[in-house]
Amino acid sequence: MGSVVVKVSGHELDDARFLADFASTIAALTEPTIVVHGGGREITELQQKMGIEPRYADGLRITDADSLALVEMVLCGVVNTRLVRLLVNSGVDALGMSGVDRGIVRATKMQHPDHDMGFTGVVDDVRGDILRELLAAGITPVIAPICLGDDSAYNVNADHVAGAVAAAVDADRVVFLTNVPGVLVDDAVVPSLTPSACEAFIKDGTIFGGMIPKVRTALSALDHGVKHAVITNLDGLRIGGGTVFQRV
Repeated sequence: MGSVVVKVSGHELDDARFLADFASTIAALTEPTIVVHGGGREITELQQKMGIEPRYADGLRITDADSLALVEMVLCGVVNTRLVRLLVNSGVDALGMSGVDRGIVRATKMQHPDHDMGFTGVVDDVRGDILRELLAAGITPVIAPICLGDDSAYNVNADHVAGAVAAAVDADRVVFLTNVPGVLVDDAVVPSLTPSACEAFIKDGTIFGGMIPKVRTALSALDHGVKHAVITNLDGLRIGGGTVFQRV
């Protein structure tokens, strides 16, 4: 049976109702499942409480040394533990981890022409063998996107980690959860899209605003070697709906 990687963003991870629905939805999935999570909103809130101004480059968080400690606390501690607790209580044999554990996800420093990205990284390698062993044992890995570098841990965008993990375990699909049922055209979900169709829709304005980075994320997963990438919400995850991105 093929596996699925589900990426859940940090925007909903402090919402009790969403988390309860998420846990029950994951519990109902029949495929072996890996969860990758973000936590950006709670990281930003903690940075502000500590007097650290959040900084971004091209939508990605610049992680200085002080921020790295906060990011590790939020992602590996608060958010990961919260997710695992709810999943286990919903009957899922969930195991919380970060990319550092057993070197599951290795990363190197992200290079940017205009900014020092600090401890923001990019995925270098994923130990898919370990993750496949866990799935075969009926365990659901819940991965925080703090990854292992040669000289430090690195904060890596959770979307990128999800795509790389899905490719490494040869998952059937990676699902990016959002607050809409999929890519909408004339208020109807487009069931499938190719990269060329996506670019045409972006160019003519059919895909616009906040959906553009979501679509780019799905296309990036295909570039990593994932067979199918899906944008949908929890209802779509339950019924196998949403917009499926695939190469022709």
